[in-house]
Amino acid sequence: MASWSEFASDEPRLADAIRVLIQQYGPGLGYLATVRADGGPRVHPVSPVITDEGLFCFVVDSPKRRDLERDGRYALHSFPPEDSDDEAYVAGRARPVTDQARVDRLAGNLRAAPQVDWRLFEFTVDVAMVARHGSNGATPLAAGDRSERPAVQVWLDPAGAVTGNGPTAAAPKRRGRRRAVAEEPVPTP
Repeated sequence: MASWSEFASDEPRLADAIRVLIQQYGPGLGYLATVRADGGPRVHPVSPVITDEGLFCFVVDSPKRRDLERDGRYALHSFPPEDSDDEAYVAGRARPVTDQARVDRLAGNLRAAPQVDWRLFEFTVDVAMVARHGSNGATPLAAGDRSERPAVQVWLDPAGAVTGNGPTAAAPKRRGRRRAVAEEPVPTP
């Protein structure tokens, strides 16, 4: 599982595109998908925080926090822009930040209210994706066809691909990581 910093170092342009879409309205805004105790999905609006240190979210006591504490799998999707259908997606595992100095530093820098019962989670990155629709790089599906398919860029954590066990695998050391990026248009439904 790659940290946001490792992912951003591996694919800075993709990381920047995701950051822009997540922070397009000022503070981070996105939809967080978690896994309920019965295995079903749950979706919540959240305000993720992207810093040079990582991808974080302050989560108040709620079903989404209990989901993350029990089963850290998550998917984060950007809010839709007003002028396009561009989208960003990140998925991986959330883990509580237990280093109190780090929690205090991020809470202070981001003005997290100390009287609120929140917990800070860091999100690792197994998959990152940006899809550009319309005039932002999409291509026609066929000659003369007015519909377009989005231009999609996907990054997969090479450590997850190497182990073959996906997000639950222990990640090997990151030295000499190879990039796993695909740029391809995909059909829209």
